[in-house]
Amino acid sequence: MKVPSELKYTKEHEWVKIEGNRAIIGITYYAQDSLGDIVFVELPSVGDAVEVEEPFGVVESVKTASDLYAPVSGQVVEVNNEPMDSPEVVNQDPYGQGWMIMVEMSDPSQIEKLMSAEEYQALIEA
Repeated sequence: MKVPSELKYTKEHEWVKIEGNRAIIGITYYAQDSLGDIVFVELPSVGDAVEVEEPFGVVESVKTASDLYAPVSGQVVEVNNEPMDSPEVVNQDPYGQGWMIMVEMSDPSQIEKLMSAEEYQALIEA
């Protein structure tokens, strides 16, 4: 199971890549694998505010629908349209082309509450 060491993770299976004061957010390999074939992705718009641990979007698969939860608070500064146009990209490349949104963080200290790759690996193996 792929768990890139340079990323941070949430217990809801989102990953976060930190670039300065910005956070790029997507769902983990484990999440997309558990969901199965993803058929629909709904994401916020640029300019929308997201709040830590609050839903910011939805991913639907052939099995179920699942909320996406914000790992940090802030303002959406970029949205990746590819998952909305071609949802299968989330299954094919969850850590690359399947990223969801980029957020300008309002409280960068929230990063400290996220899990390391090792902690996330332990969670999904439990």
